Amino acid sequence: MSAIIQSIEAILVDIPTIRPHKLSMTTMGVQTMVIVRVKDSDGLEGLGEATTIGGLAYGPESPESVKLTIDTYFKPLLLEQPADNFNTLRVRLNRAIRGNNLAKSAIETALLDLQGKRLNQPLHQLLGGAVHQHIPVLWTLASGDTQKDIDEAHKLIAEQRHCDFKLKIGSRALMDDVRHVAAIKAAVGDSASVRVDVNQAWDESTAAKGMAELQAAGIDLVEQPTPMKDHAALVRLSEKFHLPILADEAVADATDMFTLASAGFAGSVALKIAKAGGPLQALKVASVASAAGIGLYGGTLLEGTIGTAASLHAWATLDKLHWGTEMFGPLLMKDDIVETPLNFHHNGVTLPDGPGLGITLNEDKLGEYRRQ
Repeated sequence: MSAIIQSIEAILVDIPTIRPHKLSMTTMGVQTMVIVRVKDSDGLEGLGEATTIGGLAYGPESPESVKLTIDTYFKPLLLEQPADNFNTLRVRLNRAIRGNNLAKSAIETALLDLQGKRLNQPLHQLLGGAVHQHIPVLWTLASGDTQKDIDEAHKLIAEQRHCDFKLKIGSRALMDDVRHVAAIKAAVGDSASVRVDVNQAWDESTAAKGMAELQAAGIDLVEQPTPMKDHAALVRLSEKFHLPILADEAVADATDMFTLASAGFAGSVALKIAKAGGPLQALKVASVASAAGIGLYGGTLLEGTIGTAASLHAWATLDKLHWGTEMFGPLLMKDDIVETPLNFHHNGVTLPDGPGLGITLNEDKLGEYRRQ
């Protein structure tokens, strides 16, 4: 007999960031995670995480709404069900509950972690096996201060912790952002790749001007310059410039990926387990993108170690990550809630080993940062 799901707990955890993290729509000083614990009738526990950037300023799900959704709507559908049939449980949730992919991602991750522990296999083995054991990771320079960002970049390059950088822009006047970005690129030169993330802040005409300026400044990639639903603008901009575009908010699931690709988009896509609904769902997006000749990038919603590890297990199964990953979320937080943090080194991170995610909670730290 299969083990059944006996309990599901969703816990809000607040951890301060090491510095203000400035986005086009908000500035973060604390990251809030929803840690999900799923226990089965054999006494095993699976861990999951749902995290967003800046709460409702970023998207329709907040940490508080994720917890409420899991506690109120997911539990009755999942309790007393077999814990190892991911497909049946996903269909059960999707038939009863639309959207809420962050919450669904946390549940799918926890069930995969549980199954990995049951089979004594790392999560990537459940996904077909890892192609990579060390995965490149960029760093986001998001203080908003040009000299601070330059100093931070030089320090991280010297430490061999990161050699690719992303800049969050879009909250200031266009040319102020361009001057900020161009100064940082000039300071690091060819020693680092510099990309920008506009987080949907520009309309198409502003994006056209901005991309022309950024292209001249030697920037390597522009992420989501226009609003998420304006697929046509992304297509036109990708045709107009040789500066590549990375679609992020425009693509949540495999259907979004197919729609954008079939419209003629030529660029890359930021894969995120949270927006897709879990590691299995994110890999479906990757399959559609690869079939369409669209490049892959391992994206983050600034998850902590649990969500980051789940993403890494998925990204490790992909043959090629054309633009690397941004799985630096745990490094942005002042503390952690796990026994053994991820090993960031040589401009990347080592894939965790051990059953499931390969992650163990530190109960004392969890208690310290758990929202009361």
